[in-house]
Amino acid sequence: MAYRELIKNFDKFRDYMRDFYVYGFRTRSDFDRKSERSYDNERRRVESWLKDAMAFRQDATGKRVFISVDNRSIAHNPFYQAFKAKSFTDKDIVLHFYLLDLLADGEKHTLRELSDALFEAVQDVAATDLIPDDATIRNKLREYVKLGLIRAEKSGREMLYYRADCEWDRDALLYAAAFASEAMPLGVIGSYYLDKYAETPDFLSFKHHYISGALDSEVLEALLNCRNEHRKAEIHFFTKRSAEEHPAAVYPLRVLISTQSGRENLLAYSYTHKRPRVYRLDRIRSVKMLEEEPEAEKRDMAGASFLSTLWGVSAGPDGRRGNERITMQIHASREEDFIVQRLMREKRGGTLTQEDEETWRFEIEVSDAMEMMPWIRTFTGRIVSLECSNPALAERFYGDLDAMAEMYGVE
Repeated sequence: MAYRELIKNFDKFRDYMRDFYVYGFRTRSDFDRKSERSYDNERRRVESWLKDAMAFRQDATGKRVFISVDNRSIAHNPFYQAFKAKSFTDKDIVLHFYLLDLLADGEKHTLRELSDALFEAVQDVAATDLIPDDATIRNKLREYVKLGLIRAEKSGREMLYYRADCEWDRDALLYAAAFASEAMPLGVIGSYYLDKYAETPDFLSFKHHYISGALDSEVLEALLNCRNEHRKAEIHFFTKRSAEEHPAAVYPLRVLISTQSGRENLLAYSYTHKRPRVYRLDRIRSVKMLEEEPEAEKRDMAGASFLSTLWGVSAGPDGRRGNERITMQIHASREEDFIVQRLMREKRGGTLTQEDEETWRFEIEVSDAMEMMPWIRTFTGRIVSLECSNPALAERFYGDLDAMAEMYGVE
């Protein structure tokens, strides 16, 4: 098959770019989906999108290609180029330009009027098989109504369509779009908007530029549509241990984005586990909108309650019910007020109480206490006592201290 830059389905390229260019650092020999020729075609296609954002290193196993972005030379997320390579049919082009041209008179038209006018306009300049039928025109009109390009209103038994023209300041949104395209979810929308300008702002730079979330834009959009319409969703996801897809019926509640790593997570009510759960967005392969959720308000309340006990993104083992309680005593001398200030700043939903001049008690209830272990370890040497309703946490903490003491020969 000859190499073509345009693609019809973005899903497989999302996995390909993530596995090989973001996480995998893989070589040609690791490609086991199709033939080596398929690998070469897909590699050239991806390289045509990423261009200067690619780097490689050579080792004994072969050439490893990966993403390397320097804000001083690459101001915009390179992954957006993949979305702009989506293919289209000749009928798509005919319908797009002719429909908008027919509606440019500002009048309201029925489907029959648009269909007849389209037939007359197209038959003399295009092949017969490019003339769309009424059902295709109706679907395209519905799509454009949903996108906001045109409007529709009921008149008797017929639907009237007309252009959705409105006044707006083109230049006033330039800087907002430039920032949003790199810093916000679904920034690809801002990237499309910036393509309309001959020049775009080049003074924006980011110390921590999280670009890989762009690959999950279609998944995020589908989940937000389910959320906005209060609909259930069927997601297909894979886990860290297995690439096999697992289906799950959920109700989307929130999208949680880490300011530390940029990782995006979906907080959703799981109908299988009867409680909220967290799913990594980059492990969700597809989303299907289901029926309306009649108890949407109840699900939202459950999500808000769950968030109040969430330390990171872990909800704990699926079979467990209830929260886990941690009580920790911290020693901080009078000259070490910075320790107290750090506890106040990082305690999240916990409480901090002063027991004496140099001892503070930190208490919190969380859905998964083991997730706090890295944070707790940062106070090693100052922890007077540590208790948890989950005995595994205290056992691991004191076991790690014993192992460290043995390693350094300390009693």
